[in-house]
Formats: sequence, C-alpha cells, structure tokens
Amino acid sequence: MPRPRRRLASTCVGTVTAGLLATGAALAAPGDQSGTSDIAMGAYLDYGPPGVARIPYLSRWLGGKEIRVGHTYLPGDQWAGIEGNVDFLEDWAEWRQERDDRMFVLNVPMQERNEARVPDYQVAQLIRAGADGQYDRHFKKLAERLVALGVPDTVIVLGWEMNGVTYTHRCGPDPENWKAYWKRVVNTMRSVPGQKFKFDFTPNRGTDAIGWTKCYPGDDVVDVVGMDSYDQGPGRTFDDQISQPYGLQQHVDFAKAHGKEISYPEWGLFRNGDNPEYVRRMLQWIEKQKPLYHTITDYCPHGVWQCKQNPASAKAFRDALMPQKPGPVIPTPVVPSIPPIPTPEIPTPVVPTPPVVPPTPPIPTPEIPTPPVVPPIPPIPSPVVPPIPVVPPIPPITIPEIPPIPSIPSPEVPVAPSPEVPVAPSPEVPVAPSPEVPVAPSPEVPVAPSPEVPVAPSPEVPVAPSPVAPSPVAPSPVVPKPTPEPPRPPAPTTPPVNSTEWCVPINFGEWLSKLVGKQAVCVKVDWGRESGYWPF
Repeated sequence: MPRPRRRLASTCVGTVTAGLLATGAALAAPGDQSGTSDIAMGAYLDYGPPGVARIPYLSRWLGGKEIRVGHTYLPGDQWAGIEGNVDFLEDWAEWRQERDDRMFVLNVPMQERNEARVPDYQVAQLIRAGADGQYDRHFKKLAERLVALGVPDTVIVLGWEMNGVTYTHRCGPDPENWKAYWKRVVNTMRSVPGQKFKFDFTPNRGTDAIGWTKCYPGDDVVDVVGMDSYDQGPGRTFDDQISQPYGLQQHVDFAKAHGKEISYPEWGLFRNGDNPEYVRRMLQWIEKQKPLYHTITDYCPHGVWQCKQNPASAKAFRDALMPQKPGPVIPTPVVPSIPPIPTPEIPTPVVPTPPVVPPTPPIPTPEIPTPPVVPPIPPIPSPVVPPIPVVPPIPPITIPEIPPIPSIPSPEVPVAPSPEVPVAPSPEVPVAPSPEVPVAPSPEVPVAPSPEVPVAPSPEVPVAPSPVAPSPVAPSPVVPKPTPEPPRPPAPTTPPVNSTEWCVPINFGEWLSKLVGKQAVCVKVDWGRESGYWPF
C-alpha cells in the first residue's frame, strides 16, 4: 500500500487530536504483560514526533502491552529527504536508544518523485541510472546520518511494494536492472563504518503487476523477507489470502527456502470495511509464523485505534493483544453465623464389632535351660568276672613240728583287679544320657529322651565284654554332648602277709554297683600250720 502523503497527515491532525482527547480518559495504566507473545509489535501512528508521542497511549489502550517497534517513512519527493536530511529522525533515534529491546523500522524510497505517477518508460530509465551507480552518494549520506544518530541497527525497508504500480521505485518496467540497482544501494550503505543495518525485501501480497519473486535481488543483499498484507483482493476470505499465488503461504515458504526471517511491516483493514474476522485471523497467523516484527497501519481506513470507524475490529485487536491479567480479588462478605441449637445427645449403644480376622496367637519362644554342670556318667560296661584260679596240688613237704600259733583272720580287703583286665570303656561307645538330666526339646521339633534300658548282669555267669557298642542315642541338638571321663579305679590295698583268703572284686560299674553293692569272689586257702602246707 502507498504510504500516506504529507497532505493526508496534515488534514487528519484535527481528527487524530480529537480522538486522543476522547480516548484519553479511558486509557488504562500499564500493567503486567506476562503470558503475551514476545513478537516485536508496533503501529504506524505518524511519520514525525506525533508518532513517537502516541506510542505510550497505544500501549495503555492495550492494557500495558509493550510497543517495541517504532515505524516511520522517509519522504520520497526529493533526494534530500531520502538522504535523511529531516528533523524527525532525531526523535525516533532518542526513542530507540531508551531501551535495548526496541526496534526502529525505516521505509526508504529508491527514487525521488516516488509518488508522482511517473510512466513506465521513465521508470525504466531511472532504474538503469541507479544500476549504473548514479545515485550511490544519496544512500551513503543516509547511512552516515543513521550511524551518527546512534541507530546503526535500523531495519531498512528498501523500495517496498516494488511488485505494484504505485511507486516510482517499482520493479516491473525493468526487473533485471532493478535487482542490480538494489544491490548497489545495499553495498553502498554497508560500506559505511559502524553500520549494522538489516535490509527488508517487502513486496505486496499477491501477484499485483509482477510476481514478486522475479524481483528478488539475492540472498547476499537481503536479510528479511517481508510482506504488506491488507484486507483486500484478490480473494475475499482470509483463507484466500493464504493460498493465493504469491500469497501469505508462499511468502513463508519462500523465506524458509532462502533461510531468511519474515516480517509484516504493513497490515490492516481496507476494502472490506470493519472486519474483525480478518483482524483475528491475521493476528493468529502472525502468532503462528513468529515473524521478526509486525506493525499495523493505524490511520483511516486501515486502523483500529486512531480510526473510530472500525469498532468491532478495534475490539478484536485489543482483546487479542491485551495481556491476560488476573481479575480483582473480591473479598467474601462475613455473615454472622446463627448460634447452633443444642441437640440432645442420645446415647448410642456400643456394639462391639467382632474382628474380621482372628488375631494370630503369639508363638511362644521356648526357653532353652542351660544344663547344669553334671559330672559325666561313665558308660555301663558289661561286668567282667575274672575266672577262678585253679590251684595246683602242692606236693607234701615235710615240715618240722612247730608249736601251733593261733591264726589271725585277715580283714576282707578287696584286691585290685588284674592289670590285664581293661576297665576303661572303648572310645567308640557313645555316652548314654543320664536318666536324671532331662533333654531340652528343639524349638522346632521336640525330641523325647531315650528310655533307660539298664543291662542287668548275671552274677553267676561271667559275661565277656561285647565288641559291639549299643545303638547310639542321638543327643538333642540343643544340649551339648558331655565329654566322658575314664572311671577312677579303686585304690589298691596291700593284702596282708600270709593271708589265707584271696578275694577278687567284681566290677559292675559305678552306677550298677550302687544298686547291688560291692561284690567279690573270695577263695580261702588255709596256710596254717595245721594244714600241713605251712612252709615256714
């Protein structure tokens, strides 16, 4: 779309001032903008100082949303204006320098008499002159001016809407030389020390006079691929604007294919009047595509804030961009409560509830008594009866007659057993548990004590010791096995001299001897003088 001429801006001053006064009372204080899109947003409000002054008012109207893009145009009637020899650039430079995240967008014409309706043959001549370098000095002055003002990172929208028929800097009359002219301008401005410019190639949406891809000068001299898109044909609906040749979708695809960012320097209402559906869809499209920036053209008939003839679109614009703030907290009124009426307490019989699961009886842990220290019980050996010695007959001996001496009987003293008879039990015989010591049961499996089976020896028949040991009785795993001690043999007694009686004690073992007493087999031999055998 053509930039409004200065005469249009002059005639609208009164209308704009009245609108500002009417809306000033309704301006809200800036608020939190958390949750809103971080895409840089702006609006064209005026080319000079009034445009700068209106930015905070627009921000308040939007509920405190930050306006990060300042957008204006250089006049294209004379080369002096294109060189930046205008006063309002200083105001925009000061606004830009106030915050680092702000962006200054400047539309720069490529020819003087840019809106003079110059015919195509003259446009072709001007394009060739520019391609030959005849206008380089003008753009060098502009670059030096912007660097000197402290805005070397300005976004330069050079020769905008070149695919249309409105401006003298249009591309259609000579596309090839136009691309060569664009390259000379960009290279000239980039040659100025300190510059950080971004060059925005921005056609009009649709085919218009020429397909805008035929005017693309090359990736080396383009930083951003923009598009001006107003609510007008071709296409009635927003879906048509997306899908049409050289439309919104082709614009996005082309920029992606060339590795460039996109922008929407101009958009707004036009042929279809107050159209809130267009405003909603355009803002949704911008939010989806994430451009470097976008600015709405806010004067009649395109605008939504300064132009009061589009109230429905203004509401749609404001609702979409206002930050979502939590509503005021309304305190809950305190209502005095009615004192409660006491209710008589009716005792409820308590019925014990039987447990669903019977309690698990505790498993008693058996106490394992410590066995007292009991002297070990020797095994019960079979009684050993030594054979009775056979005394050989003594031949008669002639003994001289000696007066008789009364015989004194010797006391019965047990004779020590022959050393040839072993008394100690075999080590292979297991120790039988004492009948008086109870065997503690195992914590898991109780073990009954072994029954007492004493072996009664026959007093008349001598029994030889059996080499076969009785069946061992397994002691309880809890009670320790006592270590057997060898039985103590009786102390040897010295037999009296010249005794007439020999006695051999019978060893039944300590335990059986307690029951039957000490027994012995005695043989009496009369060695007296009267026996005839006394040798002395």
